Amino acid sequence: MEAMIRLRMSAHDAHYGGGLVDGARILMLFGDVATELLIRRDGDEGLFRAYENIEFLAPVYAGDYIEVVGRIVSEGKTSRIMEFEARKVIVPRSDISASSCDVLPEPIVVCRAVGTCVTPLEKQRGEKR
Repeated sequence: MEAMIRLRMSAHDAHYGGGLVDGARILMLFGDVATELLIRRDGDEGLFRAYENIEFLAPVYAGDYIEVVGRIVSEGKTSRIMEFEARKVIVPRSDISASSCDVLPEPIVVCRAVGTCVTPLEKQRGEKR
């Protein structure tokens, strides 16, 4: 099972000089994808328990379009292990004009992570319960 969201980082998302977006914003997006996966799997939003691994691989700036993909790779009775990847797919081109952008020929992976989510047994409504 896989879920994906795509959105543009805004000036509001920029936390540092030069329009740099805080890595925590990407982790929030991973949480949103995890929530969708848990709803699809268990019929409940569940809880994010822990990250096992987080790699920040490239900077993200205001104006970048980010695509976040997550998938359940393993599951126990209540736990779901998920892998996440965030990719930059469109970048602004302010050197051309204030509204110019380029679709990247190949997405740039900006972050990867593995996390564990839990849906208490009494809240599960999925077909595999």
